[in-house]
Amino acid sequence: MAISRLLIENFRNFTAVDLEFDHGFNFLIGNNGSGKTNLLESLFYLGHGRSFKSNVTTRIIRYEQPHFTLHGKIQEQQHQWSVGLQKLRKDGTTLVKINGEDGNKISDLAHLLPMQIITPEGLTLLNGGPSYRRAFLDWGLFHHHSSFHSAWSALNRLLKQRNSALQQSYDYAPLRIWDIELAKLAHQVTQWRAEYAQALTPAIEQTCRLFLPELEIQLSFHQGWEKGSDYADLLRENFQRDKQIGYTVSGPQKADFRFKSNGLPVEDVLSRGQLKLLMCALRLAQGEHLMQQKNRHCIFLIDDFASELDQIKRALLAERLQQSRSQVFITAITQDQLAQMQVEKHCSFRLQEGNITLLAE
Repeated sequence: MAISRLLIENFRNFTAVDLEFDHGFNFLIGNNGSGKTNLLESLFYLGHGRSFKSNVTTRIIRYEQPHFTLHGKIQEQQHQWSVGLQKLRKDGTTLVKINGEDGNKISDLAHLLPMQIITPEGLTLLNGGPSYRRAFLDWGLFHHHSSFHSAWSALNRLLKQRNSALQQSYDYAPLRIWDIELAKLAHQVTQWRAEYAQALTPAIEQTCRLFLPELEIQLSFHQGWEKGSDYADLLRENFQRDKQIGYTVSGPQKADFRFKSNGLPVEDVLSRGQLKLLMCALRLAQGEHLMQQKNRHCIFLIDDFASELDQIKRALLAERLQQSRSQVFITAITQDQLAQMQVEKHCSFRLQEGNITLLAE
C-alpha cells in the first residue's frame, strides 16, 4: 500500500500542491514552521478523515477559503485507487470520493489506507489515559475484522443511549432490553480485543527486545469489568450506582492495554527517549503484524525523526523501517539528521513557507 501522488488545495499553509512520492522512503526537510508537519497531517487526514493536531476545522482550512481538498492516488500491487476528500468550512461537512464515486464513508478511506503516526505528542499512548490504548487495539481490529467497525459503532451508540436513559429512568425495567443487546456486543468486542492483544504481544515483545534490550516490558489487557463475570448481570446490579453517577461505570468503554517495566507503569520508570522507542516499537509491531496476517503494508508517518533519539537508536529504527518494506514519510530539520537512514532510493523534499521543492538525490 502506497500513496503515489497527492494533490492539496487550501490545507493549512498550502495553497496548491501536487507531489509524487516514492513507494519507500520520503524525507520532508525544513525549518520549524515550514509546513513539514502540515504535510504529514494532510496525509493522515486523507487516511482518517480527521487531524492528529486539531479538531477545529476552521484552523485547518486556509484563511478565508470555503473548503480544503485532498486527492490521492493509491497503489497496492496491481491495484490502483483514486481517492478524494473535501472539508467544507460552512457546516463542517466531509465529502469522500473513491474512484470518482460519491457516497463513500470515512471508514472506507481508512480501510484503504492503514496508517501509523509517530509524533513527539504520541507518547500519550503510554502516559495518557486508557482511551489512547483502546484506540491502539481498535485500529488493529478495524483492519483485521470486517465486522468490528459496525459492532464497535453499535456498542458506542447503545452506551450513549443508556447513559441518557439513566437520567430519566426510576427503575431498571426500561433499560433491560437495551442492556441485553449491549452485553452481547460488549462480550464480542472484548473477546476480539483480548484475542488481538494476545496475538500482538509476541511481536511487541520481540521489537522491544531489539529497541530496549536493557528493559523487560510486561503487557496486560484489562477488559473494563471483573473478568469472568457476566456483563448483563453487572449492568443490572449496578443500575442504582450508574444512575447516581450519571453514566455506565464499567464495561468495554473502560478497557485498557497496560505496559509495565519491573512491575511499574512504564511512564513512571522510563526516560522520554525510552518511551519514544517503546512507542515506536508498538507502532512498528502493529504495522508488521498487519502485513503478516493480512498481507497489507502499513504507511508510517514519522514527525521529528531525530527528537530524543541518539544516532545508534536512529539507525536501529531506520533499519527496522526498511525491513518492513512499507512506505514511510519522515520529517527532519536538516538532511544531517537523516544520515543514519542509509536509504539508496528515496524522495527528498524541501519545505519553506508552504512551498515544496523536490531535491535531487
